[in-house]
Amino acid sequence: MPTEAAAQEKNVTAIKTSGSIHSNLSTPGLYEHAVARKEAVITAGGALCARTGKHTARSPHDRFVIKGASTGKHVWWNDQNVALDAEKFDALFRKVEFYISKRDLYSRDCYAGSDPKSRLSVRVYTELAWHSLFISHLLIKPSPEELPAFSPEFTVVSVPGFTAMPQIDGTRGSAFILLNFEKKLVLIGGTAYAGEIKKAVFTVMNYLLPLKGIMPMHCSANLGKKKDTAIFFGLSGTGKTTLSSDPLRRLIGDDEHGWSDGGIFNFEGGCYAKVINLDAGAEPQIHAATGRFGTVLENVVYDKATRELNLNDGSLTENTRAGYPLEFIDNSIKGPAFPHPKNIVMLTYDAFGVLPPISKLTPEQAMYHFISGYTAKVANTEMGVKEPRATFSTCFGAPFMLHHPSVYAELLEKKMKKHGAQCWLINTGLCGGPYGVGKRMSIQHTRALLNAALDGKLAKVKFTKDPVFGFGIPARCPGVPPEVLNPRKIWADKAAYDAKLSELAGLFAANFGKFEVKNKAILGAGPRV
Repeated sequence: MPTEAAAQEKNVTAIKTSGSIHSNLSTPGLYEHAVARKEAVITAGGALCARTGKHTARSPHDRFVIKGASTGKHVWWNDQNVALDAEKFDALFRKVEFYISKRDLYSRDCYAGSDPKSRLSVRVYTELAWHSLFISHLLIKPSPEELPAFSPEFTVVSVPGFTAMPQIDGTRGSAFILLNFEKKLVLIGGTAYAGEIKKAVFTVMNYLLPLKGIMPMHCSANLGKKKDTAIFFGLSGTGKTTLSSDPLRRLIGDDEHGWSDGGIFNFEGGCYAKVINLDAGAEPQIHAATGRFGTVLENVVYDKATRELNLNDGSLTENTRAGYPLEFIDNSIKGPAFPHPKNIVMLTYDAFGVLPPISKLTPEQAMYHFISGYTAKVANTEMGVKEPRATFSTCFGAPFMLHHPSVYAELLEKKMKKHGAQCWLINTGLCGGPYGVGKRMSIQHTRALLNAALDGKLAKVKFTKDPVFGFGIPARCPGVPPEVLNPRKIWADKAAYDAKLSELAGLFAANFGKFEVKNKAILGAGPRV
């Protein structure tokens, strides 16, 4: 019975099959397997395009953490971090073992983390060839010299064709993502959405690294000409990808990073970009990546005759994706680690139109806003009227954070103070009024404000204190009209502005109350309600 030789290594789960295990195949080899097995097609530009079926996005409510000696005391158990008994896991794993016992599998050895001192070695077994290609881009390949001695510390098994029975297996549905830290094993089943593999590994890192004093971050990062690193936190729609992809700065990574005593390091070796309605003029490099050999496309619509892509067609899903190596971005940079950041940027789309286009945060305020993870979205009401809706995602990545938010926030404060990093809150949303009245912040103004912050020009400017939120508002900035800097000045109805600002402050306070934070410094950094 063929098995992986490394399956007998200490503390590594043995994965066995009477079929073949294809280990670390090349990109052309995986193309051949994916096409021969009718998993995907080659598009006109050379990218490999697959469809994921029912699941076209992550299934956060199908993720469980196995409760053990370590996780029992460290995990912040809530409606997102849900426990599953070890006995249920073992029973489901036996079913998965039987399912794969006669099937061909694809094995990929990779690292989560570019820093040799902090990275996690992971072996990923996939049922689908294109999944193996995807994760070869999104994680980091060992060098040819490292590969013979590669020893996995964690194992991931992804079997989309196997579905759970909730009433028996204890899951919420047929799909499942199970994290077992005692057995160092991740099980994924019932979903072919490749992002589940990437995010499962990210969640593992978010659990393990804080225990070592290393901060995991759901953020993008870039490097300036003066070797100054900046990191960007922001939820979907806030402009994180656009603002961090600056042609004058080198892109370190677009999604997941760590901050250790040695500096900033990328968790990944590639990018996973949303490509619906992608514009070649606005995002030329991402657009170009959709037509390159090696790129993996998910649920992108193409002409069946010509295989030409239609990036504007969201008939399968609005969450169309492209996974590709970081080197497909011309101004990207790779390395084991980069200098400690001098600037931390938190991005928000404020549809209430009351937050300044840029404000300076103290370390304590940074902790508060980091835990809050605020943005606002416009949602349809029952009457068809569009109104802003506040959205909070803890640490700008709630589905992936297993510890209590204060653990990550205190790490942020400690590192900010130790390395002298300044934190900025940038509003890329509305100004001059709420939704229906205000206008979107000018991208030119946002760029000018961001550049002034990163270049140190705002360090010489006088700041005024916002009476409600307490952050600093700059009096001036090159290239930006002074009246734009203070949102109250450009609201025609000042009383309406004050009322809307108080409303938003109340939403912040109500959201923050659920965390039961004991740190007085963090509590004192919130808005005055």
